[in-house]
Amino acid sequence: MSGSGPKQQGRREYREMTVALIRDRKGTEAAEVAFSESARFYKLLRENPKFEAILKQLHESKEKQGAVRVLVDFPYGEVIEDVEASA
Repeated sequence: MSGSGPKQQGRREYREMTVALIRDRKGTEAAEVAFSESARFYKLLRENPKFEAILKQLHESKEKQGAVRVLVDFPYGEVIEDVEASA
C-alpha cells in the first residue's frame, strides 16, 4: 500500500500541521502547542509516555519551520497523542 494518504487509527488520523508556538511551563499538567493551521491551543500531557520525545520533535519542527504529522485524542480533539515526521 502507498503511504500517500492520511495514517488512520480508528476514526482518527494524523494531520499535517506547522508548529507556531510552544509553551512548556514547569509544574503544569501539559505543554501547550499552537499550530499555524488552527486557532486553538493543543495540549501535550506530561503523563504521555512519549512526552519528552514528542516535545523535542515539536521544537525541532518549529526551528526548521517545517510541518509534522499530529495525532490528537479524537477527531477535533485537543490532546496530542503522537507526532511523526512529515513525509
